[in-house]
Amino acid sequence: METLRTPDERFENLPGYDFAPHYTQVPDGEGGGLRIHHIEEGPADGEPILLMHGQPSWCFLYRKMIPILVESGYRVFAPDLVGFGRSDKPTRRSDYTYARHVQWMSDWLSTNNLNGITLFCQDWGGLIGLRLVAAFPDRFARVVVANTGLPYASPITEEMAPSVRKIYESLPVVAHGELTERFAQKDGPPGFLYWRKFCAETKELPIGEIVGGLGTIPTPSEVRSAYEAPFPDASYRTGAHIFPSLVPMFPDDPELPANRAAWKVLAQFDKPFLTAFSDSDPVTAGGEAVFQKRIPGTKNQSHVTIPNAGHFLQEDNGEDCAATMIAFIHNNPA
Repeated sequence: METLRTPDERFENLPGYDFAPHYTQVPDGEGGGLRIHHIEEGPADGEPILLMHGQPSWCFLYRKMIPILVESGYRVFAPDLVGFGRSDKPTRRSDYTYARHVQWMSDWLSTNNLNGITLFCQDWGGLIGLRLVAAFPDRFARVVVANTGLPYASPITEEMAPSVRKIYESLPVVAHGELTERFAQKDGPPGFLYWRKFCAETKELPIGEIVGGLGTIPTPSEVRSAYEAPFPDASYRTGAHIFPSLVPMFPDDPELPANRAAWKVLAQFDKPFLTAFSDSDPVTAGGEAVFQKRIPGTKNQSHVTIPNAGHFLQEDNGEDCAATMIAFIHNNPA
């Protein structure tokens, strides 16, 4: 598998980001290896917290939460998914599949031998992280889900699929500034189809603008530039381009059966499970309901809504996200 590795100097002098890199080698699935980066901070004997990001961000997204969690005595792990941050970046779109992402992070988790984990996952961090919980339930003590989901049933029937695919092919690639409106619209094609098209076909994917544009607070230019740091040019952005196309949407998606199997495990998961969605996310609004309905561990928990935060709630209000985690762990001792 051909990969790219972002030069170290791209990560120097980023605002609020002063964490030593750690690396884990995992099989790439083709006889070679991939290097996965993670942040690892806090006392060696602290309870482990695992922070998982999504698309198109990287562990820089957690820079506001990590110091607060470390100060409270936790051992914090924040990996970069393959294709993002300081992790290796396969160059072909076909290198990236949902199943491979799950396998890569499963190998990372097993190699680092984490146990008693409290997981915080957002966006694709949930689509992958919840598969890890289902695969290794004994390794996880608690889970916090934020602005994420785990698709288990296609909203599109087999009869509808051909026409929806035709609609998708005919959609224009809208300007980035229009995407939030598309997610909010009640009529016409679902906003996610526009998002999928935008990411797949936009030549210069504006990573920093995406993170800032889905937020509730002005994002300084140096912060937007930091989100761009892992991607010196378009050849490094392959993973970011393809991720939305890997979300199971159609009834023949190969990962729907795997997600349904994961939900069978989650439907028996009775360890503490908290929803902490934000108040201003046009992408996943209302997504907490399925977790609260189906997962036993959500019962009798004080579920929260993170205020003044958009899709990337860790960026908009990382302080409240960290405080929520600390209170959740304190109220649910292992």
